[in-house]
Amino acid sequence: MTQHPTTITSKLDSVGGSVVMPRSFWSAIIATTKPGITRLVTITALVGFAMSALGRGWTSSGLILALCGCAIGTFLSAAGANALNQWLERDRDARMPRTAMRPIPAGHITASAVRTAGLSLCAAGLLTLWFTVGLIPMLVSLACMLSYILAYTPLKTRTVLATLVGTIPGSLPPLIGWTSAGAASGNVLAPGGVSLFILMTIWQLPHFWAIAWLYREDYAHGGYRVLPMIDPSGQKTAAAIVLTSIALLPATLWPAWALPDLLGALYMSVAGVTGLAFLGLAFSMAKDRSRKSARRLFFASIIHLPLLLIAMVLDAFVHTFL
Repeated sequence: MTQHPTTITSKLDSVGGSVVMPRSFWSAIIATTKPGITRLVTITALVGFAMSALGRGWTSSGLILALCGCAIGTFLSAAGANALNQWLERDRDARMPRTAMRPIPAGHITASAVRTAGLSLCAAGLLTLWFTVGLIPMLVSLACMLSYILAYTPLKTRTVLATLVGTIPGSLPPLIGWTSAGAASGNVLAPGGVSLFILMTIWQLPHFWAIAWLYREDYAHGGYRVLPMIDPSGQKTAAAIVLTSIALLPATLWPAWALPDLLGALYMSVAGVTGLAFLGLAFSMAKDRSRKSARRLFFASIIHLPLLLIAMVLDAFVHTFL
């Protein structure tokens, strides 16, 4: 089917990034930042901010500055890291049907322009965090960037263990928010922040393995080493999904144990019900290992996390103000 040349065709890819056919330089730049992932990173940082900020004494100006600095700095940093990821993976993206129409392999923008934009966005994000909320949030964001660009991205073609490394940049954003709301203390290892980090770490594993099973042929074309590449039957992949889905249950309840003054029955009820439902879908996927069950588990994962985060913030507000 032909497409009118002035029309932008877009779809959400399997990990939340946007695959587009841009009609302008700026829309191409935006597409390389994987807007879906960038938004999710920013939201998880803001959840960490909210959980750390509630109950603290704030002036209106101080709260607004810290909140905006955290949001803008995290957004720019994530956008830059995603752009650099697309710059690094441009050749492999061209081999995969799912990513072949990303801006660089599709020829909508040059690789050098994306590299420059990515570095500029990263620098702008780090400086924004540093000047508005302090050095510690900036360093957490820098660790997030470096682990994504310099560790996870090159390891994806070398070892299936890259998936475990890849959980690090996905789990650090709540700590950007956590330390942004309490930057003076710089307590990255506070129980509440650690509980959010663990929750995000474990949630990513069944989420990603469901994607990897769905798109295993694409990953093979791109030369990526994911668990289904060494597990054609899917037995190991299914077992890994079930085990991490079991581990996800206590991980979702951990924030309530770490933050008893903020979280109670509301959050624990949502965490318990959604966790058990997710586990049921994991067992279903393990039983038949079909694309349908893997797709169902993937979509359940992207519903599960927002429900948890909404319940978490809502319950914390109720405990703080009511």
